[in-house]
Amino acid sequence: MTEFEGIVPAIAQALAKRGYDVLTPVQKAMLDPGLAGKDALVSAQTGSGKTVAFGLALAPGLLEGAERFGPAGTPLALAIAPTRELALQVQRELEWLYELTGATIASCVGGMDMRTERRALERGAHIVVGTPGRLCDHIRRNSLDISELKAVVLDEADEMLDLGFREDLEFILETAPAERRTLMFSATVPRSIAKLAESYQRDAVRIATASEAKQHVDIDYRALTVVPSDRENAIINVLRYYEAQNAIVFCSTRAAVNHLTARFNNRGFSVVALSGELSQSERTHALQAMRDGRARVCIATDVAARGIDLPGLELVVHADLPTNPETLLHRSGRTGRAGRKGVSALIVPLSARRRTERLLENARIRATWAKPPSAEEVNRRDDERLIADPIFSASLRDDEQSLVQQLLQSHGAEQVAAAFLRQYRAGHSAPEDLQDVPAEGERRKPRRDEFSAPRDDAPSTGRNDFADGVWVSLSVGRKQNAEPRWLIPMLCRNGNLTKRDIGAIKMMPEETFVEFSAEGAERFLSAIGPDKTLERGIRVKPLAGVPDFSQAKREGTYGKKKPYSEKSARSSDAAKPKWKSDRKPERMPTGEGSVSERPDKKPWAKKPGKPNFAKNDGPPKGGKPNSRAARKAAKARGE
Repeated sequence: MTEFEGIVPAIAQALAKRGYDVLTPVQKAMLDPGLAGKDALVSAQTGSGKTVAFGLALAPGLLEGAERFGPAGTPLALAIAPTRELALQVQRELEWLYELTGATIASCVGGMDMRTERRALERGAHIVVGTPGRLCDHIRRNSLDISELKAVVLDEADEMLDLGFREDLEFILETAPAERRTLMFSATVPRSIAKLAESYQRDAVRIATASEAKQHVDIDYRALTVVPSDRENAIINVLRYYEAQNAIVFCSTRAAVNHLTARFNNRGFSVVALSGELSQSERTHALQAMRDGRARVCIATDVAARGIDLPGLELVVHADLPTNPETLLHRSGRTGRAGRKGVSALIVPLSARRRTERLLENARIRATWAKPPSAEEVNRRDDERLIADPIFSASLRDDEQSLVQQLLQSHGAEQVAAAFLRQYRAGHSAPEDLQDVPAEGERRKPRRDEFSAPRDDAPSTGRNDFADGVWVSLSVGRKQNAEPRWLIPMLCRNGNLTKRDIGAIKMMPEETFVEFSAEGAERFLSAIGPDKTLERGIRVKPLAGVPDFSQAKREGTYGKKKPYSEKSARSSDAAKPKWKSDRKPERMPTGEGSVSERPDKKPWAKKPGKPNFAKNDGPPKGGKPNSRAARKAAKARGE
């Protein structure tokens, strides 16, 4: 049995049983005799063993010299974590660490049945692990008594403040006994954490491990520049190139998580989603699928994946770039844990290169800039893995010899090897063909077809010319604001194409003609299915031969209206009079002085016999005075 100096014997046995030979820097720091019984503010990298560290630090004070705990009653220690997954993970860690001490550990997390938790608390617990909101609910309902707490632990304290749990934390710390030990663990120590420590800790010892504020030495950071439309294809190639035992892809929104999950499922990846909209049981099943090997890729948002620990997580992919250095470090900290190597790959669109450089500089991370793995590189890496597969070094078993001989006699060694190769490749998703990214400092001139619609008189956009090109018609045109810059990515996304498969594009008012290569057209029509409908309800109609662009321009629609010449054919008798007014001719005045012969004038502007009220200098001839003053003057003259 491995001996650890200064550790409770039962805890030391649990460590040896778990296979621990040496402790991490933060775990050694928490065993310092000068820290016994004191408050501490600890900052250490994610994945440095903080859960075991505070478990080691709490044990002497909770056991008080005894080898085992007595009957469970009112909790003696409280551990607070920001998310459900992290809280349940802390509970699992403490359960094996305190297994030989007879400790009872209960959890109180959001999303779980509160009645079940209440019954567990009534039976008694030595240590309670929970999230801030649920712990506050139990305390207010008197189902959790924290009057006898000896220690409180805040795990990932900076994240709890970022998520808005300050009021809940202050309520818990103010309700707990004043004579308690408070340990705060945080990856970073911003001003908000320092202020919280000053308010609720007494003469706290500041502990900073040697790895603080610098990149994790076991993580290889790679910044991969891509054309924006190739972002998802680049992620596919990264996953295929590394073929990690477990990988996690970070997105910024739930919608992005759902989109990538559906896309990767269609490509044959075994994926699970992890976002805030999932229920607790769904999240638990997703993580369990990753742990037992049923899924190998987890697509998650930042908050949902906070603090989770997946065994064998070798690859972290940032599908959406982190917004700040702390998020980058927390995401990347999911890999490279416990001495294992890991890769953190940032998918960087060309337009975001400068922003990514500032992000890496602020995080004090030195990343390797490169292009994503190409399809050729992925295939070459597959061949290397196949040749080095341990299956070829395994000894031939007795029950296999007869069948092996039959296969060799029936098909020959070369044919058997070819069949094995085909079966191996069939189990892997095909890599994507990526566009070439300009070299550093080279400014790429945008092609006309990438950013604007062509002229009406242009036969095509100047893209690839195919001798055997196949044309299709899309039910969208310039009137629907159709542009190649979003049409081309949509066609590639829905039809399993690359830009090399797309030729000329001709846009009409309400219709767009697109030319595909023969192979690309077959793949495109097969991918969109029998209903032949794309995103936004765009309909696809295959065409036979090259379309008549002049006829389509006259029609001005998706093949429904009559030609312009037929629409405008009217008899001269039925022609509409060119009056400026909409009034009918028979209602217009006629006779002497009429202006009906002048269609460019309003015929009712001047009518004979009506008074002119434009002036106030007396009545017109044959008329009446048009004002009170004029009438008085006329009366005075005797008129």
